[in-house]
Amino acid sequence: MTESNKPSLEVCLSPALLHLFDVKNSIVVIIDVLRATSTICTALYNGAAKVIPVATVEECVNIGRAVGGITAGERDGKVAEGLVHGNSPFEYPRSFIEDKTLVLTTTNGTKLLHMAKDAVQIITGSFPNISAVCDYLVAQNLPVVLGCAAWKDRINMEDTLFAGAVVSRIKQHFDVNCDSAVVAETLYQSAKGDVLTFMKQASHYQRLANYGLEKDIEYCLTPDIANVLPLFKNGELISI
Repeated sequence: MTESNKPSLEVCLSPALLHLFDVKNSIVVIIDVLRATSTICTALYNGAAKVIPVATVEECVNIGRAVGGITAGERDGKVAEGLVHGNSPFEYPRSFIEDKTLVLTTTNGTKLLHMAKDAVQIITGSFPNISAVCDYLVAQNLPVVLGCAAWKDRINMEDTLFAGAVVSRIKQHFDVNCDSAVVAETLYQSAKGDVLTFMKQASHYQRLANYGLEKDIEYCLTPDIANVLPLFKNGELISI
């Protein structure tokens, strides 16, 4: 197969740049490693019926009440005021989340999810489900935009690293004519020997570490410990 017959693979490093990409003809992978997309795949892996991502705390409370769901979310790394549960994957073991609906709002990830609503498909990715993501993208053989949630529109280390890890794994199946994809993969190649140590220079690592969340960070950087594929459909994330 010639390069021109392969679908494109691009990396959008910030939601502020998403309008520059052909979302309507692509699968968009929402990446919010610390911690939304890591928590989403963990909840689904542990048997959650579905995850409903919402933009605001008010929506979270109202929808949670309507569906009898668990309302959860964070703002700036801490449990959002008015919600009982936060955005830590450790809050959602099977004994707690199985067969339940999680209604989740986060600072960055849920916003990007709704921004990408016109995509062919939307899935979510993080290190805990990286193999499921990569296998699915290769099998679909469609253009892909890896969309980093970033931090309040500013590029961040962890989402860029994950995008680079995906590019590294699947680039032979795609036409990669995208500087940000090359940048992301180059960063990942520098970090892959010890991603956790590499991440210690990142602002979000330091922000969460200040809250005593080092275990969360380590979990969110660990490959394939919640290896399911969350698909966004009709306003809900389900495991396929």
